[in-house]
Amino acid sequence: MIVRTDHGRVAVLTLDRPQKRNALNAELCNMLRDSVRGAVADGARALVLTGSGTSFCSGADLDDVYTADFRDAHYAMLHAVVDAPVPVVAAVNGPAIGAGTQLAIAADLRVVAPTALFGVPTAKIGLAVDPWTIRRLSVLAGNGTARALLLGCAQLDADAALACGLAERAGSGADAITWATEIAELAPLTLAYSKRVLNDIVEPVSDAAELDAAFAACWGSEDRAEGRRARQEKRRPEFRGR
Repeated sequence: MIVRTDHGRVAVLTLDRPQKRNALNAELCNMLRDSVRGAVADGARALVLTGSGTSFCSGADLDDVYTADFRDAHYAMLHAVVDAPVPVVAAVNGPAIGAGTQLAIAADLRVVAPTALFGVPTAKIGLAVDPWTIRRLSVLAGNGTARALLLGCAQLDADAALACGLAERAGSGADAITWATEIAELAPLTLAYSKRVLNDIVEPVSDAAELDAAFAACWGSEDRAEGRRARQEKRRPEFRGR
């Protein structure tokens, strides 16, 4: 139910459960978690997440959502995306509701098609999202928009998502892959370090000494020297992540 296609250094992971509009159950969450980790282990420099058909992810499968197994699998999957040491781009090709919005905001960047739609209607079904989701949504979309989504069960279309900062670009899945391909050519150590610090704004977890070491590693890396050489030689740098 997860289809992986590789485009050079970019791995595209597609939710493929069209009969349920890509709704998440525990099995699919576990598969996506393993696919993210597997793609990184195989050397992917960037990931693209998307959905098959006309939906990105219609939310949690209501046949599964009330179980402890789903909750554990769901949050393990979200944090696998957040903690991936490479940039993750969500190609939101259609509705991303509830757990779909959570998956989209777990990614680092979002590219939205005209049919994209975001919403977190947990108040309509007596459920709740974790504090991390609320904080991240507030940081990305603004506190007012987060309140509208969570307290008013409002929905955001593509234009509204772009206007408030929840999405960074308008475009198709192909556009997301193109952007991810460009990102995959950048310095991996710098990207991983920047991602960690940006994530810490939402929920500080990194050890200060580890971050200092990661920062110093960027400045002392072979990639930094390669960047300087490439500039002097007027060519594109070839970063190796060391």
